[in-house]
Amino acid sequence: MRKLKLQVQISIDGYVCGPNNEMDWMTRYIDTAGKEYVNQLTDTSSTILLGRKMAGGFIDYWTKVAADPVSPEYAFGKKMIDIPKVVFTKTLQSTDWVNTTLATGDLAEEINKLKNAEGKDILMYGGACFDASVIKTGLIDEYHLLVNPTAIGTGKAIFTGITNLELIKATPLSSGKVALAYKPKK
Repeated sequence: MRKLKLQVQISIDGYVCGPNNEMDWMTRYIDTAGKEYVNQLTDTSSTILLGRKMAGGFIDYWTKVAADPVSPEYAFGKKMIDIPKVVFTKTLQSTDWVNTTLATGDLAEEINKLKNAEGKDILMYGGACFDASVIKTGLIDEYHLLVNPTAIGTGKAIFTGITNLELIKATPLSSGKVALAYKPKK
């Protein structure tokens, strides 16, 4: 069975964005160790999950990067476009996004189908509401949190109930971020 891995940037006080979706508090600089961490995580995956609200910006951004061979993010952008994406939605009926399918059924059933399919692991970027919904299903096998050295005081949290986690790995980055990998505590 494939693992479902959530990768998300988060503030030190537990928010993934401000109350109006602000993300200007995130440390943009990612050092070599951070890039290596994200690349290794991405390379273990053959599917990306996104919520509908995040999908447009995510896919459009990486499409532009992948079309610009002089971009410093070009290789990673190609990877983001080449990996098949599944967008979870209750409102879209079709998509023109490259290498993207829609999942419109029951959240847990759709994720379990993907986890039971052939391939490498599944990487989830989500969006705040989508992340919180999937966390509630208990189907996430690993949490990869890029903790920014910023407390924003208020915003949107993805952990809205009790979630007991066991540390797998902690990687401090020169940007001030810390990459924390957890698995659910049994």
